[in-house]
Amino acid sequence: MSVHDELTTVQRCLDDLVRSVGRLEKRLGSGSLEIRRVRSDTNHLRESLALLRETAVAAAGPAKRPDLVTISDAPYDPSLWVDTDDEGLGARDRHAP
Repeated sequence: MSVHDELTTVQRCLDDLVRSVGRLEKRLGSGSLEIRRVRSDTNHLRESLALLRETAVAAAGPAKRPDLVTISDAPYDPSLWVDTDDEGLGARDRHAP
């Protein structure tokens, strides 16, 4: 199994644990120290798994950046704009509406 598959399996198991603790909490009440401790521990596990997932993604390698394209500061060739409309003004030989 890949690391991603393993992390997904652990996440599923942890979700089951959280649901089970929730059912226990409904039956036993949330006032006791023991159930609060178990709830706290499950929350810490969720946080730890999230951090582990981030670490695993970072260790897998950074995402490849797209190649940068350099755009020249030189003015464009005026022949590119022959027979074009000015945005919002229309064609050069006509008046704007």
